[in-house]
Amino acid sequence: MENYTEPVIQTSRGPKAEPAGFKLFLKRLMQQRALVLMSVPFLLWLFIFKYVPLWGWLTAFQNYKPYKKFSEQEWIGFDQFNFLFTDESFYRILRNTFVMSSIKLVLGFVTAIVLALLLNELRNIFFKRVVQTISYLPHFISWVVAASIVTTVLSNEGIINVLLMKIGVLDSPILWLAKGEYFWGILGGTEVWKDVGWNTIIYLAAITTIDPSQYEAAEIDGANRLQRMWSITLPGLKPVIVVLLIMNLGYILEAGFEPQYLLGNGMTSDYSDNLEIFVLKYGIEESNFSLATAAGMFKTVVSCVFLISANSIAKKLGESRLY
Repeated sequence: MENYTEPVIQTSRGPKAEPAGFKLFLKRLMQQRALVLMSVPFLLWLFIFKYVPLWGWLTAFQNYKPYKKFSEQEWIGFDQFNFLFTDESFYRILRNTFVMSSIKLVLGFVTAIVLALLLNELRNIFFKRVVQTISYLPHFISWVVAASIVTTVLSNEGIINVLLMKIGVLDSPILWLAKGEYFWGILGGTEVWKDVGWNTIIYLAAITTIDPSQYEAAEIDGANRLQRMWSITLPGLKPVIVVLLIMNLGYILEAGFEPQYLLGNGMTSDYSDNLEIFVLKYGIEESNFSLATAAGMFKTVVSCVFLISANSIAKKLGESRLY
């Protein structure tokens, strides 16, 4: 017996089809039009100030002179990059940038997570708010004021020298900001003091999303506070920590400018100079804008490599990631 196939009856309108991808996109766009309109100013700002200036990277391949038109500039190829990678001072500055960025990254993560965990365990709401407020305040102080405070504290008559001499650790005051070997530690401590409170905000917000019943169950099982932090709070913060770590690795060469420039001096330049100060000294001040652009391009490319690599590693390990 032959197989019987039921004939397909087509109507004048044709079979009902699911909306195409583009139509579905437009539908969702209209449903979320309020959010789209709110994002338009940000997208315009991003395009104008982040993408449009990228054409200026072409000056890295020119002997750029501000008084000449763009079409009249002399093209020199990779000469500026060759100068960067053959200059001994550039590798010293690159070392300083990596070390200061790593100190900032490690201390920033560890201190912010620890403070968030401790604040979460406080039961006295008034005391908790006082501690949060005190830890947030330095973030809103400009680096000019913050550097002035640090300089005063570390001066010969500053509280650090006075305290260390009182307890017998020092016989005479130390010029802390005149010794290069102390600079990285001073900078790391200053960064923590200024930003630790601000950095805890996102961790405290993430902690509030953890199901309270987990803490109740752990408490019934006899877990103490330390065990609850280790077994519940930290695993709950893990996705946020991983995503923030990936994002911060994208800024691995962004060691900062203001603290190094304000706290550094001629006696500590071997340890305080970084890529931003290199661009200022050897690019802007000497009107070598092509060199400054080449250094900026190098920093951007390295940051992108770190960001993409960290995201790929997180993806392979099955962790949270940016995309």
